[in-house]
Amino acid sequence: MDSILIVDDDFNVLTSLKRALMDEPYNVLVAENAEEGLELMKKHHIKVVISDEKMPGMSGSEFLSLVKRLYPNTVRIMLTGNASIEAAMNAVNKGEIYRFFSKPWDDIQLRLAIRSAIEKYDLEEENRRLLRMVKRQADELRQLERLYPGITKIQKDEDGSFVLPEIDDADTEIKKIISGE
Repeated sequence: MDSILIVDDDFNVLTSLKRALMDEPYNVLVAENAEEGLELMKKHHIKVVISDEKMPGMSGSEFLSLVKRLYPNTVRIMLTGNASIEAAMNAVNKGEIYRFFSKPWDDIQLRLAIRSAIEKYDLEEENRRLLRMVKRQADELRQLERLYPGITKIQKDEDGSFVLPEIDDADTEIKKIISGE
């Protein structure tokens, strides 16, 4: 289940947001301040953080900036009734936040934004996974090329089928590379 974190110093806002999201398939965690939010982030794999701007101790902008530095893959949303448009634009332009919502918020728009944020997170995570796989496969091809010069050259026969050079199955080095040992 996807986890999201809501950070707001107003208990009524936390309650309202939890109620708005109760039919959604999320593990909704709440914190009443930035420090509590950071502690929850250490303990849970959080995909989306929603933070109020005006909080005692650390502002939402500062908190989301810290989240960006410590957990760069986490998608950040700001929810506030007090920030100026200039502050919101500044946070968006610096890449601190994905979306900005004013209080009072529209439950439907917020739910859609959270879904979109989770899809964004999942797509970026899949891209990172695929990139790691491509890099690993490129390393394997380089190893094979060192052991068998020319093996990575692609040749086709007159029918357009790929022609691969014969490799002795008893070769333990190639078996290790292919099996990932």
